[in-house]
Amino acid sequence: MSRYYSMGITISDYQADHADAICKAASDEWSFDDWITSQDESLSSTGDGNLCGGESEDEFSERLAHAIWKANNGFCGVAVVCTYMESLPYEEYEFDSDAYQRFVETKE
Repeated sequence: MSRYYSMGITISDYQADHADAICKAASDEWSFDDWITSQDESLSSTGDGNLCGGESEDEFSERLAHAIWKANNGFCGVAVVCTYMESLPYEEYEFDSDAYQRFVETKE
């Protein structure tokens, strides 16, 4: 069973000369979009996709960190935010003719 997720990642304290390899390694593990380098030199990206084969968020995050550490040839900070997209809280608003009438009356 696959589950639809949005993943965000931030990588800090990495070896600057390994930045391209780190981005490639992370993107090989997940469909990360454009990479951004912030003022503090951390790398970040987001991407949407499916966790498959019963892999948990914990297992995915650990696999991703291992790929990044390997590409960095050592430790760097890895923060992963996993958002399960199939069951998000949401608010719904519906406007009926009474709401429209109140709107019209306030415009006059």
